[in-house]
Amino acid sequence: MSDKRIIKIFDTTLRDGEQSPGGSMNHEEKMQIAQALVDLGVDVIEAGFPIASPDDFRAVQEISNNFKGAEIAGLCRCNDQDIDRAWEALQRAEAPRIHVFLATSAIHREFKLNMSTDEIIENAVEGVKRAKGYCDNVEFSTEDAVRTEMDFLCRVVEAVIEAGATTVNIPDTVGYATPAHMGDVIQGLIDRVPNAGDAVLSVHCHNDLGLAVANSLAGVEAGAGQIECTINGIGERAGNCSLEEVVMAMRTRSDFYSCDTRINSQLLVPTSQLLSRITGLEVQRNKAIVGRNAFAHEAGIHQDGMLKEPTTYEIMRPEDVGFDKTDLVLGKHSGRAALADRARSLGFELDDDQIRSLFKQFKTLADSKKDIADSDIASLIEQQLAASET
Repeated sequence: MSDKRIIKIFDTTLRDGEQSPGGSMNHEEKMQIAQALVDLGVDVIEAGFPIASPDDFRAVQEISNNFKGAEIAGLCRCNDQDIDRAWEALQRAEAPRIHVFLATSAIHREFKLNMSTDEIIENAVEGVKRAKGYCDNVEFSTEDAVRTEMDFLCRVVEAVIEAGATTVNIPDTVGYATPAHMGDVIQGLIDRVPNAGDAVLSVHCHNDLGLAVANSLAGVEAGAGQIECTINGIGERAGNCSLEEVVMAMRTRSDFYSCDTRINSQLLVPTSQLLSRITGLEVQRNKAIVGRNAFAHEAGIHQDGMLKEPTTYEIMRPEDVGFDKTDLVLGKHSGRAALADRARSLGFELDDDQIRSLFKQFKTLADSKKDIADSDIASLIEQQLAASET
């Protein structure tokens, strides 16, 4: 992997993810997720928004005090009170990061902030400098960046890097971008901002149009060095970029992206399942990478191919993301090869005539029953064997 660019994974499950309706966690649950994220190998854990509530402050502080192996970030608005509170929570972290944000788009400037472009730049620079007085590792986010005029976005990015920001995040805050759009924004910043090479460019994409993962990967293609994401893609509204999906996209298609992450991919499924248990937010069955059906096959043609050579229908191994094995689901679309394989796995050695007879009975059952269990198959075989003995 030495020839591949390493992309930082900034996990915001405990901050942006917890803002998902129904996704709140108590203190002990946050500690469980923090430990899982450290084990998973994320580079940065955004532990919360310290000034938002006493519980958020306590969570950021305790994670900072007790967890090693990842940078710990606290989010703050671009004002002195927020930044001071963030540092109070982060100061004992092994590798603290103060994450400051300020909106830059025209719609936010006019309707939310009532600030001019010059005032935005002035406040952004002051915020970064104050954070820099506490901590060398400072990230600045240009909220609603993709709806910001490119000339102005370049001015902001240049100014905050000059002020000391070591990471500059370019968020698609409302999920508005397309992959080509996001790629153009990142490429434009690299080409037009003289000091762009002095900071890591990051992308933080929301999923309102279902494009968060694609947009994040487009940002990486264009030169971004960090992706901000969450486990299971949880977050505000339609959620965030899914950590497990971007990680496995870059790893599986390393021939295209020529980059990788430090994530221990075998822990993706256990971490996903832990978050689902804690929050009660279950992932859809067909969700990529961690969904129940991600490595399940029912169609007979697919099952036959899988039995002959798994790579005919799977581009990843289930073991690589934390599943035990591929699941050949027996149902109305299954073929004879999968049924014969299941019979063998249940300890029955049947000849061709027995398989043909069993297959007819199985199809009749499958037409009337949605889920076929191993006990159903065993019962059909035992009935057939008993009948042949009489």
